[in-house]
Amino acid sequence: MSNVDPPLSYPDYRSTALRAPTRPLVTLPESELDLASPVYGDDALGELDNDLTRQHPGEPLGERIILTGRMLEEDGRPVRNALVEIWQANAAGRYAHEVDSHPAPLDPNFTGAGRALTDDDGRYAFITVKPGAYPWKNHPNAWRPAHVHFSIFGRAFSQRLVTQMYFPGDPLLDYDPMFTCVADESARNRLISIFDWENTIPEYALAYRFDIVLRGREQTPTENVR
Repeated sequence: MSNVDPPLSYPDYRSTALRAPTRPLVTLPESELDLASPVYGDDALGELDNDLTRQHPGEPLGERIILTGRMLEEDGRPVRNALVEIWQANAAGRYAHEVDSHPAPLDPNFTGAGRALTDDDGRYAFITVKPGAYPWKNHPNAWRPAHVHFSIFGRAFSQRLVTQMYFPGDPLLDYDPMFTCVADESARNRLISIFDWENTIPEYALAYRFDIVLRGREQTPTENVR
């Protein structure tokens, strides 16, 4: 395990005690690994899957934002036709999920989930709203900074990486063990998006760029063991 990927067990992030393996890993049969490829394709995507602001009859509340980026190999080559999924809390810091009991309002016009395929240049794009911070009971006065979850699929279901994107200047980052568990400072900073003036649309939405590098010295930290 390098300093780039977070450790499986990290005491400051309490629920890792339940998630980290305590027994030897089990080898799966080849039939479970060699799935037909690709598992996902453009025929499975809906027209509004990458626009989380237009999936319901009304406009969601909150600050509309545009998320763009490229998925790259370590040598800068683009990763084409990869499925990128995102999920997030709404502008009030509430997930549209039955287990979220945070006393913040739900938004009937925001589900908080989207997906897109990377293009020939490895680029993806989403339109959404900026998520709010929320308490999570990991430690006293624990608040998660605003973040968007990213799930990246390869050519088979078993090829999946999960990471989180944060926003620049968030004062909660230094207090968040999910962020600080990445030991290498430069790797942690690669989890923070970059304000993107070029792709900001006047009078419509601010933009942020979040490139995802799969391997090498500039790889993006993920929640998966490589």
